Amino acid sequence: MGHVNNAVWVQWVQDMATAHWDAVADPAHAAEFVWLVIRHEIDYRGNIGQGETVTGETWIPDEAKGAKSLRRVDFRNADGKIIVSAATTWAMLHRETGRLARVRPEVLAPFRSDPGE
Repeated sequence: MGHVNNAVWVQWVQDMATAHWDAVADPAHAAEFVWLVIRHEIDYRGNIGQGETVTGETWIPDEAKGAKSLRRVDFRNADGKIIVSAATTWAMLHRETGRLARVRPEVLAPFRSDPGE
């Protein structure tokens, strides 16, 4: 239909989360834990077509609940308008066992910021 497909937006959300984790996580935490998506919620308020650009911002808005953590992503068009917003719930697992791991505050501390603040 001449615009970005929803599967592409989901891939971008996941790519941003992975890149953020890889860039910011404490190396000991990155070695010990892995994240798994358990829910995506995406609100579409617009779209972009071929040749247009978008800028994405990601942040962790809330404290974790058990093994779950919410990550937000907003995509803005060239005019700065938010056109896509995503809220993804991730579960943290021990890399070796695959079992759920309680998310400790120190794991999320490097990621705690809200671009709206």
